[in-house]
Amino acid sequence: MSGKYRPAEIKLHQASRVLEITFDDGACFSLPCEFLRVYSPSAEVRGPTADAWKLVTGKENVSITDLQQVGGYAVKIFFDDGHNSGLYDWHYLYKLGDNRRELWDLYLERMDKAGERRGGPDPVKALEAQEQSS
Repeated sequence: MSGKYRPAEIKLHQASRVLEITFDDGACFSLPCEFLRVYSPSAEVRGPTADAWKLVTGKENVSITDLQQVGGYAVKIFFDDGHNSGLYDWHYLYKLGDNRRELWDLYLERMDKAGERRGGPDPVKALEAQEQSS
């Protein structure tokens, strides 16, 4: 399934903690490191079923330290909290980008239901404001 989506360019913006991915169909997505970390496709986070996704908290300041392409289908992301076990295939990254707002809202809802709060500014809201002003 990852054959349909191919990145033309991947840029890591360390200062803003954003991974920018441009696909060959022209779609361009900016994905905050925190967003990528809490939606890691690793078994540690994902669980055995879609309903079993682990709620990952406390990642407001997480950064990406390295990116390694895996074959022609995925990238392995290394986070500064030591997490590096998820392979982000192109289809999954496209899905995250295409559904960034909905997935972020779902994450915030799950945090709220669990009685958790995130600190600091909302990275998705900040990106949306930046994108609207461009």
